[in-house]
This record gives sequence, C-alpha cells and structure tokens, in this order.
Amino acid sequence: MISTQRIIYCINPSCNNPINPVGDRLCASCQTPLVHRYLWATGSFSAKIPPGTKVADRYEVITYQIWLDTQPGLPPDVPEELPKEVVPYLRLYQRLHLPQAYGFARSFEEDGNDILLLENVPIDETGHIYPTITDAWEQATAVRQVYWLWQILQLWTPLSELGVARSLLVLNNLRVQGWCVRLLELVETFHETSLHDQTSLHDETSLQNLGQCWQPWVASAKTPVAEKLKNIVQQMCETGVELEAISTQLNELLLSSVAELPLSLKVSGASDTGPVMIQNEDSYYPTSSNNLDYPILPLSIVCDGIGGHEGGEVASQLAVQSLKLQVRALLAEVAEQTELVPPKLLQEQLEASLRVVNNVIYARNQEQKRQGRERMATTLVMAVQVPQRVQTTAGWRSENAHELYLVNVGDSRAYWITRNYCQLLTVDDDVATREVRFARSLYRKALLRPDATALTQALGTKDAESLHIKIQRFILEEDGILLLCSDGLSDNNWVEQSWQDYATPILTRQLTVEDAVRDLINLANTKNGHDNTSVVLTYCRVSSEYLVPFTPTPHSLEIVEAEPQEQEQQEQEDSTSLTESSQALLDLDLDLDISEEPFISPKIPSTLIKKPNRSKRLVMLARVLALLVGGASLGLLAWLQLNPQGFQQICRQLPQGVQQLCSPGE
Repeated sequence: MISTQRIIYCINPSCNNPINPVGDRLCASCQTPLVHRYLWATGSFSAKIPPGTKVADRYEVITYQIWLDTQPGLPPDVPEELPKEVVPYLRLYQRLHLPQAYGFARSFEEDGNDILLLENVPIDETGHIYPTITDAWEQATAVRQVYWLWQILQLWTPLSELGVARSLLVLNNLRVQGWCVRLLELVETFHETSLHDQTSLHDETSLQNLGQCWQPWVASAKTPVAEKLKNIVQQMCETGVELEAISTQLNELLLSSVAELPLSLKVSGASDTGPVMIQNEDSYYPTSSNNLDYPILPLSIVCDGIGGHEGGEVASQLAVQSLKLQVRALLAEVAEQTELVPPKLLQEQLEASLRVVNNVIYARNQEQKRQGRERMATTLVMAVQVPQRVQTTAGWRSENAHELYLVNVGDSRAYWITRNYCQLLTVDDDVATREVRFARSLYRKALLRPDATALTQALGTKDAESLHIKIQRFILEEDGILLLCSDGLSDNNWVEQSWQDYATPILTRQLTVEDAVRDLINLANTKNGHDNTSVVLTYCRVSSEYLVPFTPTPHSLEIVEAEPQEQEQQEQEDSTSLTESSQALLDLDLDLDISEEPFISPKIPSTLIKKPNRSKRLVMLARVLALLVGGASLGLLAWLQLNPQGFQQICRQLPQGVQQLCSPGE
C-alpha cells in the first residue's frame, strides 16, 4: 500500500497523541524526543520495493532498501528460531563498523523468506546513505586513505573466521562516515552449493583478492603515501604473503603520515552526586584540582563504583589511582623506545594493567568476605593517548603518532563527536549484549528481558581470568570531542539526543570545555537524576585553524583550570570524599610478605620491539610478572594515594627491612 503522509510515532507509551510528522525533533504532545531509526532491508526482493510503500503497516520505504521504522517504540518481529544468516551479525556484534540485526519483515513473495532488517548501518539521521570509499577516495586526505585501508585489514580476520570476509570485497558494500569504514551488510562466502563452488568462493576471499580490490584506490592515492601503498598492495597480490607483515607495514605508514598533523588535547572532568543519591561512588581523572599530576597524563578515566556506600567509592578510587600509576610507567617505557611499539603489544599491556586492578579489588572482597550485592566493584571507561615518536613521511621526527587506546568494562561509555555526527564507541557489558554475543537473541528482543540492563561484568566482582576486556585503537586525524561518562548521563540515550547542543558550540569556540562538562552534568541531573554522574571531555584538534604556529613537536595537552574558589572547594571535597567508615576499608591489615616483592612496572624491552618473533613469549612473561608480583604492590601504591595515613600506619607494622619500600620518598 502507498502511504499518503509520512508520520512517526512517539516512543512514550503514555503519550495521548503519539502521531507526529517525520523530521520533527520532539513529540508535539508530550515533548519526548522522537526516534528516527533508519534501517537497511537486505535481499534482492527488498531492492524492488518502491519508495513510499508502507510495509507491515509500520516500515516506510524511503528509497530502495532504506526503510524508516515509524513505530520505533514497538519491538520488531523476530522468529522463534533464528535463521543461520543472522548468526554472523550476532557473533560480530559491535557498534562501529558492522551492522546489527534489527528484526524481520514479512516478504510479499509466496515462497520467499522474511526480509532481514539491519540497524547501525551507514545511513545518516535524515535517511541518506553515506558514500562508498570509491566515491570519497579522491577527496580524502592521505592519512584518511591509509586509515580506511587499515580498518578494513583489521576486519579481515574476524570476518573470515565466520565466513563473511567477502563483505570487504564488494565495493558498494563499503561506506565511509568521516574516518570510519562501515558496512551495509554481511555477505556470505560459502553457500549451500557443490564442494567445487565452495572452494571457488573460498579462493575469492584470500589476501590476494583483497589486494586486487585495493588496486584501483591505490592508483589514485595521495602523493605522500602513494608509493608505499602501491608496494604494500603489490605484496598482497603475491602468494604466500603473511597478514601480519602487511599489517605491520600499513601501521607504520599510517602513523608516519598522521604524525605530520598537529595535535592539541584540551581536557576537563567533573562529577556530581545528583539530586537523589546521598553518596558519590564515581571517580574520574583528570580533576582540575589535582596538582600532583602535573604535567598531566594523556589519560582520561571514568569509573562508576558498585557495591553501595562503603564499597563502590573505594573500588572506583582504587581503580583510578592504580591505573594512573601503571599508565605513567607504561608511557615512560614507550618514550624510551627507538622503534614503534606494535598496537597488539600496547593492547596486551593495557589488558594486563586492567587485570591487576581487577585482582586488587577482588582480593579486597575476598579478605572482607563480601558476598552478593555487598561485593565492591567498578565499571571503567578509559582513554590513553600514546605519544610515540615516529619518522614522518616528510622525513622529520615527530613526538606523537596520534594513537588513542580505549578500554571499557561495564556500562560507562565513550562517544566520539564531530560537527556532523555522534558515534558510540563502546558496547555495554550487560545481559542484553551477552544474549546477542552468544547468538541467542537479537538485541531489540533481548532488551525486553527484565534483567536486560543488569551488568555481566565489572572490575573486582570475579577473578581476572573471567574478564572480557575490550580494547580498541583509534587514530586522531580529525577535530572532535571524546566524551567519557557514567550511565548517569548516558541512560535513556540523552547523549545521542542532545549532542549537537553541546558539541557544536565547543567546536566553533562558542563554549569552553569546562562549561560543556558542567552543562552535560546539569542535563543528566535534569533528565535522568537517578544516579551519580561523571563526565570527562577531551577536545581533540588536529586542524591548524585555531592552533599556534606548528612546530615539529606537535603535541600539547592542557587541563582546564577551575576558578580559585571552585578549586579550593574541590580540594576540600577530594580530601573528604571518603567517609571514615569507607577509609577503614582501606586500612585493613594485609598479611603480605613483600620483602622479596619489589614494585614491577610494565616493561617493554627493546628486544621486544626489534625482534617480533620473540614478542609473544616476552609479553606473556611480562603479564605473568605483572599479575603475580605487581598486583599487591600496585594496590599498595594506590592505597598510598587514597589514604596515606592509614598506609603509613600499616607500614609501621611491617619488618624494618621492608618499611623503606613504603616510604613515599623512595
């Protein structure tokens, strides 16, 4: 049936008049933000349904294969038994590059299958599809061209393992949203045909085929990277080439090209108890009044404590203080290297640090015999900008390769925001996500569970071996805002609905970073208000429009200072943020013999960089040492930061031979 008017329904089930014109931002009746959810309809039949058609009395066909769900408040149809075609979408569940299975719509064909609908597809907020890489290639910078290829290469292995690597060879399937490569749908490599046909299709998804796919792009690559890209693609087209070798070369080219850009980071953070809660269990870094950390680390953290009063705030502060120590040591080791540290190694070192923090909190729970809801824990979202030295494509030595590593455990979130879009970079560790990753349910159906938003993991609840830590690497090659926040802000999708009101003024220099943080916390208290809220916002600039004249050391990091009166108040809050009973949790006697357990900082031996074949064994050894030896020491050092008096009191009970290890001056 052809619709005569484009309408969309309000998602508020209590709305008296839910019908609104498509394009409106708020419901005219109840002022609830309207959700415009554009979907991609898969299959050859959906490509024949003309625009203007209303499917299942719900989906408006905007253009061929792009549908608008006019009733986004209702769950989509999902069969009891999930078809095999949907399994790869569930196993590869993530928010960035890949689409997600949304639901199904009944096909008009008598013998046809239901049409699979996908969300998180490369379609903008007005229903327009993003361009293909081919269409956007010549207008892209040299850095972005290499970055697009790097992202595709990182997708090659996980897609190959599930038989959908062919998705990366269909040029029309590869779309770009700014820096980010995004896929319209997943294309199966194998079909239920003869063995001969399967073998043929398998041959079409080799690294050689990927290189052949890249050849037309590389032929028109920007001059600074063209020759090296041609050499890399030529190697890919030869037999016997290893993926790791190609990945290493492409990474070096990516970092050497992006290092020519200037980089300025301006960061501000704040936390608020909220209008309902009595105690603030959140912790964050950096804080405007923390003078002990100058020069400030290129690090931002938000932790949301779990375990109630006398538990959650201890866990979150312990995590922040411990991670500051470990990241400082890691960056010091990176700074001493003469060659690039591989991304995999940095990710493994960060993962080892998280496992140490987890075990420190977990051990505290065990010591205090905490059970069930009494167990202290914390969520975490952390971003580390690693300023590696690198030889640029222009031939000079840069001090920063623009790498950003993002770590998350729990439901604290990270967003990347530009003038044109807001991208959620993390996936919540909750029951709904678990059901999707185990291929038991589509996400929208899993959200109907009463326990859908219950956390499935956090730091400290279980032993570190049970943790599933997600670490992502990004390249800072465009102006944008990195927003880390606890669920006090992100609940009910207020970031997605309100980002333009806060991001655009920062990017156009009409609003300071500090004021934006304050405004976002006010938004959380007004719209949500049921929890503590913490926000750390980093304004990243690589353009020269507002920068001082560029020099060959293009890295600056600035913390937004609080006003003197505010700073004094914040310092008082920091010094009294833990109640006496909570501090007592940090003052318990530790039956530890540390006389032969010195502090072990994360080490990156130069041999590990220069001899990749030995790196895995050395990294595993470093991780074991960090877990077995460093855990207690890091916990003690973090304890020193949180409660120096209690720490020194316990140290005086230790043997004289080891008391010197406790001295802050050592």
